[in-house]
Amino acid sequence: MMVNETQQLLEQAQVYQQQIQGIITQKETMNMQLLEMKNALEELEKSKETEVYKLSGPVLIKAKKTEVEKDLKEKKEMIEVRVKTLEKSEARIKGRIEELRHKLTEVSKPSVKAGG
Repeated sequence: MMVNETQQLLEQAQVYQQQIQGIITQKETMNMQLLEMKNALEELEKSKETEVYKLSGPVLIKAKKTEVEKDLKEKKEMIEVRVKTLEKSEARIKGRIEELRHKLTEVSKPSVKAGG
């Protein structure tokens, strides 16, 4: 019975580890997008132009600089919220992994019988 319980705990830990890997990958992607947006906003601030070009699907279109800045800032805020959500999920799963470690430690300890 102890072997079966240990196996289940190890399988659950593996699932959590896979979830953390997925979260880390998503966070890296989001952080790269944030960096790109930050750089784009910096370049827009440097520009003296009132109209700029932005990507819209596969083409560039002319747009007002203020609209592009507003759009980028909104997208940046949404991604920042998403990153925070991912960080909370990561912390929660790490907590679950730690609980599993404690359970595995308890399960793997030899049972001590009293009154020997």
